[in-house]
Amino acid sequence: MSRISGPLLDRIDIHIEVPRLSSDELEQRQSGEGSEAIRERVNKARGIQIERYEGREDIHCNAHLGTRDVRRFCNLGRESSDLLHLAVERFGLSARAYDRILKVARTIADLDGSGDIMPEHISEAI
Repeated sequence: MSRISGPLLDRIDIHIEVPRLSSDELEQRQSGEGSEAIRERVNKARGIQIERYEGREDIHCNAHLGTRDVRRFCNLGRESSDLLHLAVERFGLSARAYDRILKVARTIADLDGSGDIMPEHISEAI
């Protein structure tokens, strides 16, 4: 991550750090959520987004939202807004990062089947 410039990182919506597993963790046979369940959730979320942006030729999913569209479709309650503003101040996030967090949080809320962006969606997006 340190070899990638900040402005370039700002243009990547999701950054996930995956730590190396220990040999004990590799030997465990815990099953996670199955592919079918994930596919169903993703398809539902995509359906929500298609319906939300119906009539807009330029927007097909949350990733296509421009700055004005983010303000329109990513409304936050007080608690969610306070959490996001705290993160912006604490981490010195740019305006682009702010919008990116909102778009990712909107997608997480869609995957969760929530019409509203809740604080937990903002937290996960951050």
